[in-house]
Amino acid sequence: MKKLFTILLLALVVTAFGQIQRINRSQLTIEKIMQDPAKWIGTSPENISWSGDGQKIYFDWNPDQDTLESLYSYSLQSKQIEKVPLEEKLHLPGRQVDYSADKSKKVYARNGNIYLYSTKNGTEKQLTNWLERAISPEFVLNDTEIAFIKDNNLYTIHPASGFIRQITNFVSGNETKEKSSDEQAKWLEAQQNELFVVLNEREAQNKARENRDNAEKQEQALKIYTGKNRANNISLSPSGNFVIYSIYERGDGKATSVTHHVTQSGYTEEQQARVKVGSPQGGVEMGIFDVKNNTLIKIDKSQIPGLKDLPDYLSDYPERMPKEGDEIKDREVNILGPIWNKTEDLAVVVALSKDNKDRWILLLDPATGNLELLDRQRDEAWIGGPGIGGWGFSTGNMGWMPDGKSIWFHSEESGYSHLYCVDIHSKKKTTLTSGDFEVSEAFISNDKKHFYFTANKVHPGVTHFYQMPVWGGKFTQITSMEGGNEVSLSPDEKWIAIRHSTANKPWELYLQENKSGAEAKQLTKSTTAVFNAYQWRTPEYITFKAQDGENVHARLYRPDSPEKQGPAVIFVHGAGYLQNAHKWWSSYFREYQFHNFLVDNGYTVLDMDYRASAGYGRDWRTGIYRWMGGKDLSDNVDGAKFLAEKYDVSPERIGLYGGSYGGFITLMAMFNYPDVFKAGGALRSVTDWAHYNHGYTANILNTPVEDSIAFVKSSPIYFAEGLQGALLMCHGMVDDNVEFQDIVRLTQRLIELGKENWELAVFPVEPHGFREPSSWTDEYKRIFKLFEENLK
Repeated sequence: MKKLFTILLLALVVTAFGQIQRINRSQLTIEKIMQDPAKWIGTSPENISWSGDGQKIYFDWNPDQDTLESLYSYSLQSKQIEKVPLEEKLHLPGRQVDYSADKSKKVYARNGNIYLYSTKNGTEKQLTNWLERAISPEFVLNDTEIAFIKDNNLYTIHPASGFIRQITNFVSGNETKEKSSDEQAKWLEAQQNELFVVLNEREAQNKARENRDNAEKQEQALKIYTGKNRANNISLSPSGNFVIYSIYERGDGKATSVTHHVTQSGYTEEQQARVKVGSPQGGVEMGIFDVKNNTLIKIDKSQIPGLKDLPDYLSDYPERMPKEGDEIKDREVNILGPIWNKTEDLAVVVALSKDNKDRWILLLDPATGNLELLDRQRDEAWIGGPGIGGWGFSTGNMGWMPDGKSIWFHSEESGYSHLYCVDIHSKKKTTLTSGDFEVSEAFISNDKKHFYFTANKVHPGVTHFYQMPVWGGKFTQITSMEGGNEVSLSPDEKWIAIRHSTANKPWELYLQENKSGAEAKQLTKSTTAVFNAYQWRTPEYITFKAQDGENVHARLYRPDSPEKQGPAVIFVHGAGYLQNAHKWWSSYFREYQFHNFLVDNGYTVLDMDYRASAGYGRDWRTGIYRWMGGKDLSDNVDGAKFLAEKYDVSPERIGLYGGSYGGFITLMAMFNYPDVFKAGGALRSVTDWAHYNHGYTANILNTPVEDSIAFVKSSPIYFAEGLQGALLMCHGMVDDNVEFQDIVRLTQRLIELGKENWELAVFPVEPHGFREPSSWTDEYKRIFKLFEENLK
């Protein structure tokens, strides 16, 4: 009996010692990992660009932990990194650079003036010298002139002579002054004209003087009135005979406001914010100015096919379905572009329906305003995906093929974003890339023989840089380092600058020859010694089956000696269109560090790319259409069950947390699956989608008036009565994205339901993305306390 007691006592001591070791093992504290990342982690190089001669790489960096980042350069000749002197920095071209067809010259704006640079002899010529600001310079008219925008109008300059022409004459306001609608004012004006002859005589004189002046004036460019708006995307045709422009019209929806309580003045201050989903939206009107004839040409939208097509979701509202004989109005569209043919006056434009269920690629004849269909992409959910654009105001990634007779573009026709081209005459479409992966950031090489692009061909969480024959064919993988690879190609295409990272190492700058199999040389070392002292984990990359049979990709973090039937936390990343179960350094770097801290304290952590995450193709992207909190939530529930079945996690000790969309999923999980999740931290959470913004929400749920079914089943506020576990809610009071009103409304709902097991922590000076280390620290101490008290 004594021997048995000794063995039991020894076992208890060993167990207790193991728990003490586990508790004390972490070198991390929440204060440490939530401090200023520039001082704690270091600052990675970013905004990579090349010098015109391809001999220097420029990047923003802060290795000395100064107050602000500085511009640095790496010289391929000296092989040295140095801070760029102010004089050199002041003479660098701006971000907007355009090259001549033969690449012998480039034009750019700097400090509002236009400069021409010879890439052959390295000389720079200043073309303008004024106080006004010129932007968007580009070569036109077979590279003989340079077009630019100044004072919201299009000009051209002839570099040799210096002659400048104003091409357009956009004028704010309306062509005719609106007459007063005040009946009293109208009556008084009529009375004055009737009683006083002198007024009539003076009006006649003024009219005669105006007619004489107009007759003596030289012909001017037609005034194009823009109302209260401005012209944008002003672009000259190859011949110079036409200008295509866009007028962005603002919506007149009621704006929300954000109240700031902690202010310099001591008074509360109001900040105007966004409108809510379903509010009247603005749009884009494209116009054509015929320079030669000084007239406007209207684009014929009636030639766009399918404008009367109705969305499938209307079948859930039979009372709203049109009856035989009813008139169906054309859907509103935004027309975006243009992308001019280099040699003739033909342009490709993109039309996006305002419900974002259709994308038309169209050939526009500027002389007539006629449109011809080249490709139509219809998605009953919403148009999107890498390189495709969508979200209302983007043409996506596209351009002319080398033959000048075909257009290349991205499409999800196969279920994944891939490259296609279509002949503008025969309308024949050719598939250039294919497979169960996504292509992004594509462009054609200088010699027009190859495409370069980024793709996640090897693994959904790994990006590589590829080369391919321009008309399709075998891929050549240029980069080789596993993880994330963001590539900037040198002007002569001999070198690539790579911003590379892995899951446990932040982004660094590398240099490699632009060929397969070449070694990448690391140029920067950005992380601090104190950050490097901790052994940051590389998560285990796993997949598990969702209840509908789909594979869910995830990252798993496990203690070295996990407790039997131990606790677990699921992290739910935010949305927009985002991926986090990847093999590069996460934008959720604070959460990544917190997961290491949780593992040190005995937790298993699962971080998954639930339904609608980026990187997995169209069906995954649109898996939440009309039901947020459907498959995205069930994926997280399936993840919890997977942890219990495979990793000896107690099904009674699972919690979850996340911010923004992750906070929304946390609320839906706590309200709908109280038997699965015992505690949840919901941060800056959407609680009712009817109060979120239009651009994002309307794509996925349509609008509350049009599709109330989708909004009711997707909004946590309708399910709050299901709360049983411990809920922590954290929200910034000056959040202008998911506004503070959202969490206040849910709080009132919980009060009225008599719920007591919840806590709301507010952060008076924080917007959607917290800024202050003290706020981050407070928030994550609360999250850790929530899990310690409810899962341990």
